[in-house]
Amino acid sequence: MSDKVQITNDKSGESPTKPRHLSFVISHLSFVTRHLSLVISHLSLVIFFLLPPSAFPQSTKDEARPRPTTRILFVFDASQSMYGRWQSDTKFDIAVKLFSNILDSLRSQTNLELALRMYGNQKQFPPQDCNDTRLEVPFAKDNINRIKHALKTTIPKGTTPIAYALSQAPKDFPPCDNCRNVVILITDGLEECGGDPCAVSLELQKKGIMLKPFIVGIGKNFKEQFDCVGTYFDASNETEFRNALKVIISRTLNPTTVHVNLLDAYGKPTETNINMTFYDNFSGLVKYNFIHSFNAKGVPDTLDIDPLVTYDMVVHTIPPVRKDSIKLTPGKHNIIGLEAPQGYLTFKATGNSTMKFLPCIIRAKGEHETINVQQFDQTEKYLTGTYDVEILCLPRISVKDVEIKQSHTTTVEMPLPGIAVIQKSTNGYGSLYTGEKGKMVWLYNLRDNQQAQETLYLQPGNYRVVFRSKYSNQSSYTIERTFKVEPGVTVNLKL
Repeated sequence: MSDKVQITNDKSGESPTKPRHLSFVISHLSFVTRHLSLVISHLSLVIFFLLPPSAFPQSTKDEARPRPTTRILFVFDASQSMYGRWQSDTKFDIAVKLFSNILDSLRSQTNLELALRMYGNQKQFPPQDCNDTRLEVPFAKDNINRIKHALKTTIPKGTTPIAYALSQAPKDFPPCDNCRNVVILITDGLEECGGDPCAVSLELQKKGIMLKPFIVGIGKNFKEQFDCVGTYFDASNETEFRNALKVIISRTLNPTTVHVNLLDAYGKPTETNINMTFYDNFSGLVKYNFIHSFNAKGVPDTLDIDPLVTYDMVVHTIPPVRKDSIKLTPGKHNIIGLEAPQGYLTFKATGNSTMKFLPCIIRAKGEHETINVQQFDQTEKYLTGTYDVEILCLPRISVKDVEIKQSHTTTVEMPLPGIAVIQKSTNGYGSLYTGEKGKMVWLYNLRDNQQAQETLYLQPGNYRVVFRSKYSNQSSYTIERTFKVEPGVTVNLKL
């Protein structure tokens, strides 16, 4: 049995089957609606996968580079000489008191970890123990109370192994991908164990283990002996000691900002979108890479970089430019200016024919060193100046004295090449030569493992092919073919 639905134009409204027909129609309408929704859903998926990525809005939120954690290792002298009198108390007690005040001022600092290494605090002198140093408080957050307690409970008693204590610093700094390691040495005397603090400090800096250390000399001026170790501060009295610590902490922690002016040919900072590499001038290690940009106001944006490093900066223009021995003023906004005027270079063939993948060598005028290999179908930026260009077509084209001007596009145009299709019936040995002025000038060796044909783009002119089959064992079977190439014309050559 089947139900047959028949829709009629019944005006009486008295049909006893009307409610059942209406329910049936509503049910079918619901069924159609559900299927239509399913079709639309599938159609949306199809459209989603067919559309290119550029059709969808991209996230504009950039993640800023996280600020590094500053780790300060205090290397504290607890040798027997620190028990000597100095103004109002012993040198050790005064140093501990003033140093503790500085520590208290650091409690609210973020991205900061501290550690304490001491020397001369374990073994009585005499006898001399030149291994008398220990990490008393390792790096951690909120460990100021532990450091203060370690200092208060220490009795100076031993010798002064400064070099050995510094040499242990690599063990004190745990591995970290985004940390700056600072050493502050507080001492009242010189090396007593025959070590070389200068050599140890330089080696650790070269390896990038720590930045150039700070040294505070208590009671006497040791500048001459410690200048090679790091940045020396003389503390001949309590006030100078307190001020030295404040200056060191300020240089270490206060924000230091930089912006870089990349100057055009008119001395204006209009150049941008170029990678800048900052190297540690001393160690040669890469410290930062920034792609230069402008902020919303159209001026170079601000960089946050470590002020305790002397930098060599390389701006990766073509060719690159550099500025060496850049010293920043800690806690200030610094401006670095560098001349980097640029223009554009592009290549084209007569008639705007496409010559993709044809390499072009760029050299500074009169120089042999290649500074770039540019593809024919690309436009590239170069420093303003004069260049020599070599287009690696067959035969090669050399263009001298190509001038690049500020913000200007220089176009090098080459004649429209022709095409030579060299057809070989067998493998063999052969070469292509120019035939101008009766001289044989080699251009190209035919592929000896390719039977069918080779297609070569050649500049207009006369050419000669010399060929012998791989299977012919007599030189007399060598054949020659001459042909002429005209612009935009294909020539077929059978061997």
